Amino acid sequence: MTRVYFVIDMKSFFASVECAERGLDPWTANLVVADAERTEKTICLAVSVNMKKLGVKNRCRLWQVPKDLDYIIARPRMKKYIEYAAEIYGIYLKYMDKNDIHVYSIDECILDVTDYLKLYNTKAKPFALKLMSEIWEKLHIPSTCGIGTNMYLAKIALDITAKHSKDRIGWLDEEKYIRTLSHHKPITDFWRISTGTANRLSKYGVYDQAGIRDMDPDILYKEFGVNAELIIDHAYGREPTLMSDIKAYKSKSKSVSSHEILACSYNKKDALLVLKEMLQNGCYRLYQQNYVTNSVTIGIGFEDGFGAHATIPLTISTCIYNYIIDDVVKAYNKIVPNDVMIKTLGYGFNVLDKELEHYDLFTDMEDVSKEKKLLDSIMKLKDKYGKNSVLKAMDFEEKATIRERNMMIGGHRSGEDEEK
Repeated sequence: MTRVYFVIDMKSFFASVECAERGLDPWTANLVVADAERTEKTICLAVSVNMKKLGVKNRCRLWQVPKDLDYIIARPRMKKYIEYAAEIYGIYLKYMDKNDIHVYSIDECILDVTDYLKLYNTKAKPFALKLMSEIWEKLHIPSTCGIGTNMYLAKIALDITAKHSKDRIGWLDEEKYIRTLSHHKPITDFWRISTGTANRLSKYGVYDQAGIRDMDPDILYKEFGVNAELIIDHAYGREPTLMSDIKAYKSKSKSVSSHEILACSYNKKDALLVLKEMLQNGCYRLYQQNYVTNSVTIGIGFEDGFGAHATIPLTISTCIYNYIIDDVVKAYNKIVPNDVMIKTLGYGFNVLDKELEHYDLFTDMEDVSKEKKLLDSIMKLKDKYGKNSVLKAMDFEEKATIRERNMMIGGHRSGEDEEK
């Protein structure tokens, strides 16, 4: 049975949301989403559709926007963008079951519409236009759509062919893909073809999908290992993965980690304060997710481009900050010179299931019980009143960053502070 997939993407999503919130036309308004308070070196998270037409590149630095352009700078509001994404997902749910929808990113979804075309007695393109029109009418967000007989072709139809269509819809099956895109360049326009992959292919004089099909498969496998199978399949427009495979997939790895780029360079003492805050938050995450850890890895990036890292094995498995921090501080002081300035900090916990929690003979188990009761109370307060409802004294020191980071989502401002 031939399946039909949509990949629907919101155009310049963050910028379009900010236009919609201001009553501006997302097609004609000049707007960038950037935190101007972080200096002109800050990255623009999105630029409006019209600014792209004027030559402003997405993800540029604020200082790179031409000075002669009249435009609005909108402060990022990640919470607002998530709310819009949820509204868009709700539109899909009006017509489809959640098991046929895969959220690929905040602004892009993959839909298996095979069964719904028959249910609604419609063709693929009219159904796509219906969904896109409803998103526009309800939220004033423009979108594009790729239609394909498998998920890969739908993605390529979105990324390459839809942008050349007046109705912003592209369509591909295997035959049309080979006929129209075999010699498309650059090859990095194709999903999963990175610059590194393209450079490795260029060693063999291969610069397009036709060249991949003409290559000796043994050479491809020697160069790319098991990934060669995917590269070959995609050169022919093949993709065996189904929506049911995505829904059935469960990751085998568990990770609790964080990384922060500091607003300015910190000395050793001040950077340790921020690392402590990060680890405290990490322990909260462990506790919430019913995990413990038996080792911590820390990474510190210096202003001069060098850095240091260490993995600290613990004699216990726990999620309680007070039982972790002393060993981390000792390792930090050992690997970080006194005279360096620090620009980045990161940590990672080796994650274990809660059932593997254990302590040594010298641990006061009554104290462990008290700490867990305290954690229960803290989590309830944070859930009810927000992440900044419970803080430690260190979080109010001048160089502390946790209060600001608690107002962010994905490293960007959530916008909650503006709504209050």
